[in-house]
Amino acid sequence: MGAIIGNILVPGAPILEKVLRTVLVYAFLFLTILNNLHRQEFPPVICFAPIVRRDGSKKDTLHNIEATGEFVVNVVSEEFAAKMNVTSGEYPPDVDEFALSGLTPVASEVVKAPRVKESHVNMECRLMKIVPVSERPGGGCLVLGEVVRFHVDDAMVSEFAVDPDQLGAVGRMGGATYSRTVDRFELERPK
Repeated sequence: MGAIIGNILVPGAPILEKVLRTVLVYAFLFLTILNNLHRQEFPPVICFAPIVRRDGSKKDTLHNIEATGEFVVNVVSEEFAAKMNVTSGEYPPDVDEFALSGLTPVASEVVKAPRVKESHVNMECRLMKIVPVSERPGGGCLVLGEVVRFHVDDAMVSEFAVDPDQLGAVGRMGGATYSRTVDRFELERPK
């Protein structure tokens, strides 16, 4: 499990998180924090932090997760990063961001929210807990979710692990700046 999760999570990864709106319109949230809290254990638990809008309101994603208790995290690869960026805008709740961005919805197997077809790794999740951190603009909360189903493109797997070179995940540095995950190095941990 660690070889799969460890190679798909990127510091500051702009993950496309998908929830099914209560009015059946799709929306993405551009996430900047995603962390795996249980690398070696099942069920895996991930964490991300949706922010509070400048006007102090919650993003639609958080409203939808609170309403449905489910979501899908889709890892962003460089090949569709520009389409992901379209979904980071502030849109009214009735806007279908799949249609707006040109990304393709595909049915999930366990949760109701659709997956993003272009993503090579999708994680269907059930809400475990929402931890409020700050309700002020720019603040937010931590959303903890149990991964109930992984979808990994076979072309991304080499020697029983996700190949980070094949995946080509991107990370968000801040503002409009992103990073590629092609320049990596390893450090052995002290024993």
